[in-house]
Amino acid sequence: MPKRELTRPYEPNAALRKFYARFFESIQVDEAWVREVRRLAAQGSVIYVLRNLNFIDFLALDHLTKHHGLPQIRFVNDLGLWILNPMGKGWLNAILPPRGVTPADELEDAIEHGGSAALFLKRPPGVLDLATGASGGRGLKEGDELMRTLIDLQRSRKKPILLVPQVFVWTKAPDTRGTHPLDVLLGPREWPSPMRTVGQFLYNYKHVALKVGEPFNLAEFLHTSNGASDAVRVRQVTYAMLRRLERERRSVTGPAEKPPDRVRLEIVRSPRLRAVVEELAGERPADRHLITAKALNILRELQAAPDAGTIKGLEMLFHRVFHRIYAGIEYDKADIERIREAGKRGALVLLPSHKSHIDYLILSYVFNEENLKLPLIAAGDNLNFFPVGAILRRGGAFFIQRSFKGDRLYTAVLDAYLRRILRDGYPVELFLEGGRSRTGKLLPPKFGLLRMLVEAALTSNSAPVFFVPVSIGYERIVEAQSYERELIGGEKSKENAKGFLKSTDVLRHRYGRINLQVGQILTVADTAKELDVDPETKLSPSQARAVVTRLGNRVMDEINRVTAVAPGSLTALALLTHERRGLPHEELVERARKLLSVMQKLDVRVTPTVQTSSGGLRPEAIREAVQMFIDAQLIEAHFPDESEARRGEGEQAGEGAIYTIVENKRLALDTSKNIVVHFFVERGLVAIALLVPPGPPVPLHVVRDRVQKLSRLFKYEFRFRADAPFDEIFAQTVAALSSSQKVEVIGDSLECGPGADGWTGREWLETYASILKNFVEGYRVAARGLNALLKGPLTEKDLVKRSLTVGNRMFYAGEIERREAVSKPLIQNALNSFADQGYIAQRENKLELSESFRNPRAVRAIESRIRGFLEEVPE
Repeated sequence: MPKRELTRPYEPNAALRKFYARFFESIQVDEAWVREVRRLAAQGSVIYVLRNLNFIDFLALDHLTKHHGLPQIRFVNDLGLWILNPMGKGWLNAILPPRGVTPADELEDAIEHGGSAALFLKRPPGVLDLATGASGGRGLKEGDELMRTLIDLQRSRKKPILLVPQVFVWTKAPDTRGTHPLDVLLGPREWPSPMRTVGQFLYNYKHVALKVGEPFNLAEFLHTSNGASDAVRVRQVTYAMLRRLERERRSVTGPAEKPPDRVRLEIVRSPRLRAVVEELAGERPADRHLITAKALNILRELQAAPDAGTIKGLEMLFHRVFHRIYAGIEYDKADIERIREAGKRGALVLLPSHKSHIDYLILSYVFNEENLKLPLIAAGDNLNFFPVGAILRRGGAFFIQRSFKGDRLYTAVLDAYLRRILRDGYPVELFLEGGRSRTGKLLPPKFGLLRMLVEAALTSNSAPVFFVPVSIGYERIVEAQSYERELIGGEKSKENAKGFLKSTDVLRHRYGRINLQVGQILTVADTAKELDVDPETKLSPSQARAVVTRLGNRVMDEINRVTAVAPGSLTALALLTHERRGLPHEELVERARKLLSVMQKLDVRVTPTVQTSSGGLRPEAIREAVQMFIDAQLIEAHFPDESEARRGEGEQAGEGAIYTIVENKRLALDTSKNIVVHFFVERGLVAIALLVPPGPPVPLHVVRDRVQKLSRLFKYEFRFRADAPFDEIFAQTVAALSSSQKVEVIGDSLECGPGADGWTGREWLETYASILKNFVEGYRVAARGLNALLKGPLTEKDLVKRSLTVGNRMFYAGEIERREAVSKPLIQNALNSFADQGYIAQRENKLELSESFRNPRAVRAIESRIRGFLEEVPE
């Protein structure tokens, strides 16, 4: 007689099925979860393990496993589901229930019949537990017996039993320290009652997610735990599963909340900060109290105070705003998963590029959408004005003084605060460039905050710290208009409430898409090993500085490497590097296609909207970008074949149009172009060096020497590769140009190649040189501006201002071609380069000509050297 089946998959009644299916289908289920459970089911028997007893969790899991065709649940412990469905185990078991059947028997039956089981490890605390303050989370006695049953079953079978942690994240709000009155009725956040779970689900339904933890192979565990008793094994397995479940949950909710005043008190009591306070105070207790109070005030001004209600409001607001002014945020799910996995293993330091105030919101917005714990963001105290400061602080920003050099107490307080939030497990976000780039190119890294974080990582005995380079790319910058004013010499506007209200004007415009790319995740240990430094030993000050410098530069190089080509940057690149007055639409598309093909051969990342599924350029992407620039009044569309009839009427970009750049808007367009300019620097320098009048053929060693001079000249302008010496990089660039037929090496000389893709070799070289032409012209302007120093020293600010005036005069006189060459950052970088080359020196906060160049002829010679890269200079 066949053995009676004790278990069957749970089948809800029709009313329940209709009710909860409607809600559970909105739960975010990662395809990776489906694939992983399916893969594990092919290896052995899957047991779904959940933390605290909650029938809502079971109903959701049961629905989702059925919906995705995963192993069916035939047994669940301690829920009493027969009340909801008395016939759930079959009519025979309902009418004549078998005697002496234990939950362990049912669990064994479920596995023997090829099914799965849901095993809850903990029972939530009861009302008396909460009221008396007793610790909750008592283990189920039955849970221990069931775990022992699984161990016994594993001994008698070859196929492994795989315990798979399942975590439903019903709320992203962190746990709280202590008990609130509401917790007595509804259960605390970490142990919610079904009623609270339903409330959390309805409040957070767009972001409810099912997470899968690291599976536990019972067969492998038994093989490696020889000698242990079953009681010990049960505890080991249970605790291992609880750790994995909690790690998944905390990856979304973050650390438990504490009142801000309690956190401040704990920070000022930290040994490192207390030592600084005592050293500054000396022997007098009154001074110690005074300095401690000052430290508390610094913390009060500094500290972030994340608030779930504010974050929810910001989520709703910015979801509307982002989709009103942007066409979306593009990012790779695989990048997010890399961040998620690193966050489970240790602390995260997020290091994004900084081109806009919108940067402060992007990572938080994406993390919120992807159910990652939100970062605490280092912001300048210039943003701490009413009402923005209070909102940002509640959204997770902490405010740092723009300058605190020499202030030991402030430095010590900031250091203690950073160490505390890293130790607590908060992701930290900071902008390594310090301020926003006005040009679209990366700024040099600032090492102050990074040094503190590296020191914290080196002295941490807990989890590792992961440094995450992030490229945030825009097709068009929201602040482009104010940047343009600053680039031509205007003063930076101070952030205030009036400017904030005026910024609502951006809602009337479209700014294309935002693109987010994540580089290689770095650690201090790996960086130290690159320098042959042992991170396990105490580093000397010079070694620590070297590690910080290498790490900072690696981060910036990674950001450049992973920056993606977007339609706006590609279109701006094509528009700004042709030499004619206007560019027909068809030629613009073809020009963009050619430039894109170069970057694709360099394995540059490309946004999905730029290219087709086969990898070719999507022409519609260029048309959309052009329309965006037309709407922003950066370019104009002309239709001479239609007597300009379409001008100003709706959509203007497309076939038949001829585009011209609005001359005084070239700087704004240049910001978009510069986002990808670094991909062409090496080729551009070789092209400039080869095309120096009278042009090719040119001895190869002469081209090399010219490129080296240009590299030194542009030391502060571009980030050059640091992974190889100059000669190797030069040889690789020439080889790449040669293999693509842009140049030919004939004997010891370099010549234009036959060309490729419809352009001659010379046309390709002229295009590459044109990409960098405004930089060469800008440095020529700076060289002409040095004439102002012939009359005596000037501050850098005054010299830059006079140089900009000279540059405008040169542009209108036709001495330079590019309006974007007259740019404040270009002049400033050029002056830094001139100081390196010994043309100028600084004394008492003023710049002056070096002794060898204090005459008009020497100054003219500086300009002539730079001008010689552009045109033939008369004797």
